[in-house]
Amino acid sequence: MGKLAKRTRAADAPRGVVRVLPFEGDDDALLRGLVEGQPIATAAFCDRYSDHVKRVLGRILGADSELLDLHQEVFMKAVLAAPKLEDARNLRGWLTVIAVNRAKTELRKRARRRWFGLDPGAKEAPEALAPGADADAAEALARTYRLLDEMAADDRIAFTLRIIDGMELSAVAAACNVSLATIKRRLQRAQGRFVQRARRDEVLRDWLQQGGRWS
Repeated sequence: MGKLAKRTRAADAPRGVVRVLPFEGDDDALLRGLVEGQPIATAAFCDRYSDHVKRVLGRILGADSELLDLHQEVFMKAVLAAPKLEDARNLRGWLTVIAVNRAKTELRKRARRRWFGLDPGAKEAPEALAPGADADAAEALARTYRLLDEMAADDRIAFTLRIIDGMELSAVAAACNVSLATIKRRLQRAQGRFVQRARRDEVLRDWLQQGGRWS
């Protein structure tokens, strides 16, 4: 009985837990891991740039029930396309381009759905959903995104990345894969149309007058 008891206790003892070691390395190592199909590199890639992609998608699209799915699609496409990227120094910018292109596709889908009366557009900006968000700012942002729904996708992207997110103009041009001159023209057009419409909105008009925002 003593030997049997010992064998039983040994069999019942908890087995060792396999823990995945954290990925260590810069973007060069990360890209090599992605190209080689290392699961740990894929997980680290998504973790390292998750907030950035969420921010880009959220700024462009506003509140959207499909943001999580779009976020996952961006990373799936990036992982599959990683072997085409030659320089890891471009990793963040390259991922931004993928996110912007996915957001542009979504904006065009929205426009088609609205044309058929199937999509009312974004009702809130991402910040409006944050606990404790300032009520006035949240309302202004919600109205801002309703006006943005009236813009062409290219102009909206230029406006949201530069004016709302504060991205450098050269970075916006790179994210949109166009020249600096082109992005300046889009931004000027978008700002003019936005301010013209915002001045007819009682909330946004006051907001513009108080701080010169979006002007």
